[in-house]
Amino acid sequence: MHKQIFVNLPCKNLPASKAFFEAMGYSFNPQFTNDLGAALVLGDNLYAMLLAEDFAKTFTGKPLVDAKAATEVLVCLSCESRDEVDQLVAKARAAGGSVPREPQDHGFMYGHGFEDLDGHIWELVHMTGTPPQG
Repeated sequence: MHKQIFVNLPCKNLPASKAFFEAMGYSFNPQFTNDLGAALVLGDNLYAMLLAEDFAKTFTGKPLVDAKAATEVLVCLSCESRDEVDQLVAKARAAGGSVPREPQDHGFMYGHGFEDLDGHIWELVHMTGTPPQG
């Protein structure tokens, strides 16, 4: 099966996007980072490739979605605790991201999220059990 995942996200201003995620405490893999793209390390073998818009266009014949106007993908990351969820949302807000909705507590799962500088939606969840059957 698969050993890594690279989610590719176009960015209008790659240096600003890198600074945003660095302010949240994330780092970049220098092996896959240059002026055209940056490999945001999300976990072991989990990456988001932040791509300069013109470079991202070379991967597809379709127009890129303006993530501030439409949603193409929702990135969801698991967290170790509710506190980690809340801390990451607070860091995103402090770094210039937006928080478009309130946290959601479903009993077995707590979630909240943010939009990065380009409008990409990042959902953060902490699972505390299994969903109810029925």
